Parts: sequence; C-alpha cells; structure tokens
Amino acid sequence: MKIEKTLNGNALKVAVEGRLDTMTAPELDASLKDSIVGVKELTLDLGALEYISSAGLRVLLSAQKIMNRQGTMKVVNVNETVNEVFEITGFTDILTIE
Repeated sequence: MKIEKTLNGNALKVAVEGRLDTMTAPELDASLKDSIVGVKELTLDLGALEYISSAGLRVLLSAQKIMNRQGTMKVVNVNETVNEVFEITGFTDILTIE
C-alpha cells in the first residue's frame, strides 16, 4: 500500500493506492491520526485502491468519527469494487462519497 498526503492550509488530501487490509490498515490508521490534528477538511482519494477489508473499513470509520468532531470528511474516486463493499456494509450511508 502507498499513502500520499497533500496538506493545503487546513485541508488534507490522502491518496491510498493498493490494498487496504489487515496488514496495511494499521499503517493508514497511524498515518491518518498523526496527520489530521487541526485539519478541518479531510479528503480520501481511493482511486488507486484495489481492495478494502473490514480492517480498512474500521480505519475509515475511525477517521470519520474524528472528523465529525473537528470538520468534514469525504471519500472520492471510489472504484466499482470498493464501492460495492461500501454498499454491502452500509458505509454509503455513513461516508460522504463523491
């Protein structure tokens, strides 16, 4: 998995590439928690994400809970495979997906 972060003022964009699973989810979780302090807008770009497991979903849910307290979070460029997981798990109702 590759994580690329771009901070613009108080807006953070995080692009995730590869697989977000049990092995890689802790890395993204730690990276997000370190990076979102003071951030008002978080954008997760999942355009290059090939796969997401329940561990990856937990990371997104955790980030959403933090951002609900301090700003907004949106998920962009979701491919069909990942979107299907979001639909099956009900995450389309929890996340702002564009």
